[in-house]
Amino acid sequence: MKNYRYLILRRLTQITLLVLYVGANVWGWKMLQGNLSTSSVLGVIPLSDPYAVMQIAVTGASLGMDILLGALIVTLFYGVLGGRAFCSWVCPINIITDTAAWLRRALKFSEVQKRFYMSRSLRYWILGLSLILSALMGVAAFELISPISMAHRGLIFGMGMGGGALIVIFLFDLLVHENGWCGYVCPLGATYSLIGKFSLIRVSHDANKCTDCRSCITVCPEKEVLHMICITVCPEKEVLHMINRSSESVLMGECTNCGRCVDVCQEDALGFSIRSQLKQPKDEE
Repeated sequence: MKNYRYLILRRLTQITLLVLYVGANVWGWKMLQGNLSTSSVLGVIPLSDPYAVMQIAVTGASLGMDILLGALIVTLFYGVLGGRAFCSWVCPINIITDTAAWLRRALKFSEVQKRFYMSRSLRYWILGLSLILSALMGVAAFELISPISMAHRGLIFGMGMGGGALIVIFLFDLLVHENGWCGYVCPLGATYSLIGKFSLIRVSHDANKCTDCRSCITVCPEKEVLHMICITVCPEKEVLHMINRSSESVLMGECTNCGRCVDVCQEDALGFSIRSQLKQPKDEE
């Protein structure tokens, strides 16, 4: 169970939120009403997706104080926990993309498939383009095609076209590019990356415990955030050891704080830490 503790917690969180949202729409539950764009907790605390609010704001529409307060609450919350914790702990699309990534590894697609190059900056370009389109069209552009919104509507009213969009994302991640949607395309993930750039909760790495097994890199959806671990194959163990001598922490906003690297590390070289404790001096060679 230790190897899956954070994975299990994430799935329980995602499923619980979906059940609460569905329950509010179908049975009138009051605990969590709305959707992932705009919600209220117990009918009192407003929650708003900052990205959706930005899209609405650039259209020139007036925003109520509850919407602005909700966006501030969400921004501060993920600013502490790590912005892309939303992607791995809340977003229902994560279940689909994680399944595709697991199946891709099981079928060893990455070993036999020629790598299809995509730039991770693409999601930031899409973020900017969506805001421009929102301003030109007068509506929140991404919300019209958001698979997250489609998934929510589909659970309540039936999937329809939304089911097709989810299948496309699954096949894209499985057959075209590992973690393609979340890691390279989704502008919502880009927004939370920016929010989480200075967050307090971080994954820390202890080089003294690390055996360079690279199990963490295998399961990480954003492999470049584990830059402190040698990714390049080094022919001599001595060279590999020298490259991986420093105890550092993941400071990139792209980290999803999913905890899978912590789960699979058999040497307890990875764990969650508070940002104030992160800056550690490099070990002497």
